[in-house]
Formats: sequence, C-alpha cells, structure tokens
Amino acid sequence: MGDKGDGTLVVHAGLPEPVPGEPFLPGPVFAAPYHLDPVNGPGENGYGRPDNPTRRALEAAIGELEGGQVRAFATGQAAITALLLSVLRSGDTVALPSDGYFTVRAFAEGTLRDLGVSTVLVPTAGPYPSFEGVRLVLLETPANPGLDVCDVRAVSAAAHAAGALVAVDNTTATPLGQRPLELGADLVVASGTKALTGHSDVLLGYVATGDEDLLARVTTWRAQTGGTPGAFDCWLAHRSLATLDLRLARQTANAAAVAGLLSGRSDVTGVRWPGLSTDPSYEVAAAQMRRIPGIVSFDLGSAERVARFLEASELVFAATSFGGLHTTADRRAQWGDDTAPGFVRLSCGVEDTPDLVADLSAALDKS
Repeated sequence: MGDKGDGTLVVHAGLPEPVPGEPFLPGPVFAAPYHLDPVNGPGENGYGRPDNPTRRALEAAIGELEGGQVRAFATGQAAITALLLSVLRSGDTVALPSDGYFTVRAFAEGTLRDLGVSTVLVPTAGPYPSFEGVRLVLLETPANPGLDVCDVRAVSAAAHAAGALVAVDNTTATPLGQRPLELGADLVVASGTKALTGHSDVLLGYVATGDEDLLARVTTWRAQTGGTPGAFDCWLAHRSLATLDLRLARQTANAAAVAGLLSGRSDVTGVRWPGLSTDPSYEVAAAQMRRIPGIVSFDLGSAERVARFLEASELVFAATSFGGLHTTADRRAQWGDDTAPGFVRLSCGVEDTPDLVADLSAALDKS
C-alpha cells in the first residue's frame, strides 16, 4: 500500500484481489483436511493445523501493519510462550519486564525455570543492566498495567551489541501506535484480543518478524504444538481490523480527556497516561510512538472505593481485558498483580467524549 495513511491501510490490509461476484473479505474456510493430489503433494493446503487460507489472509493483513511476516496463535499467551520456547534453550538467560504482564513472569518462574532458563527482571523505565550473557530481551512498552515506556531503539542497540535478541510486546500500542521492527526489534509479539480486534469477541495472538530463521522456528513450534486460532476467529479478527484507525482515534481522544479530568482531582492519585506532558514517559513516548493508546491508570486509594466508583458509573464496565469498544476498568490487585489495592487500569472505549467525562466525574463524586 506504499505510503497510504493508517485508515486506508487497515481497510485494505490482507484483502484478495477483487473478483466480480465475490465478497471483499471471503468467509472463513472451515476445513480440517483438504482434497489432496496424491502425485504432486498437497500444494498450499493439506491439513488444517498448519494450513488455512483464512488464517493466512489475517497474517498477511497484520504483517502489512507490523512490517514483517506473521504467525497467528490462539491467544496472546500462546504467542508469547511460543516465542520464548522456540528461542530459548537450557542455560540461556532471558530479560523480562518486572512491571509487564504478570502471567509471563509466572511462566518464567515456573516452566522456564524448570527447563533451565534463567530470568532477569528489569523495570520498563530502567535502569537497564548489562545484557552480556542474555539470549533474549523482552520489552513491553507501554507496560501493562503501569504504562511506563522504554526507548526501543536504545535498548535494542544495547542488546544487539551484547549479542541478544530483542522482542517487543506490542499489545497496548498496536502496530498503528508503534512499529517495533522499524525501531530495531527482532520480533514482535502481541495479544490481538485487545485493541487490535477491539470488539471483545475473539481471542488471538501473533508473532511478527523480518528474520526468516526466527520465523521458521516459530512456525515449526506452532505446527508441532498446535496452538492455532480457528478459522472463524481469524475471520472476525480480519473483519475488525478495518475500523482500527477509527477506534484508536476515539479511544486516544477519550484517554486524553479522562487523563486531564483525573489529573485535576485531589481525590485521585498516580495518574498515568504517556500522552500527558507531565507523565514520566511523555518524552520517550512522543519521540517513539505514532499515537498514544486509550489506556489510563490511576489509584483510588482502596478496593472499596473502586467498587463504589464502578457501581456509580453508568458507562464503565468492570472487566479484565482492554482495548474494546466499551470503557472498562480493572482493579489489577484482584488478580494477584503487584499493584496497590486501589489501582485501576481504565480502558477508554468509543463513547462520546463529553458523555464519558461527565459519567466518570459523577461516579468519582459519588464514590
């Protein structure tokens, strides 16, 4: 698509060439086995686990957005564990964000440790240790749920100088928010369940890379372990991509207004949104990111006040995912995350901005 804008790119990403009488986006192909040519082999499709045209179309679409080749997985966790286990070997060391997605840290402390892989935990905002002897550096930026941002170019350069690979979890930003491969990363991993698909109706993950050897490792891992998404999930995800630019634009606008509201209240502390000029991550985010996501974090002081806030709100749903059409709030401590009891991750939806601000203001007043 050349130098087309984001809106044009997402509308056309991964679509086949137009054929009269055919739909813009062909429906999902539900097939486990396919007809085979017993002489010349299966061709493009042989068996549903490694082969599915609906999945390939989605992978092509996300690949256009990330700037690399993509392999889709059933969930974001399936994608990130595939990346870790296809790259790391016994005796290796992996650097993980200490403030990133807690299930990844749990996986490292259990499965990776049992396989002989050592873990170094590093805050997203630094300071960073020497990466000598590290096989893989995994970044998550903006970090979930604290929203710290790291300089992907600088960390990638330091890691590569030490001989380490770099992967970036791009879930919160999406490829319209930042393109880690262009910033020097070797791999991108993400949960497509969140803002990428944005309708709260599909589980999806993916790994993207421009390195053929790394792609082959991930592809083999997926084929041998079977963590593929279903055809209908892939079709739903591809359908949803077309509105990504529009959804992110409203979510970002809402986040800016919400962050401004919260920052002005004395009964709310710890407001974080990388788009705020007062945010500790503002300068790095402004230089690195193409747009700021619609996630705002803050602290209401106690679990009880969070409950009162959610009960008083008419528009905010209590839910643990983020990036969807509806504004949601999650008290992360209830999941065992290392956050304060009153810490809230608010995911702004696509409601009208004045309505959302008015609702939040009223709910806070009542809580």
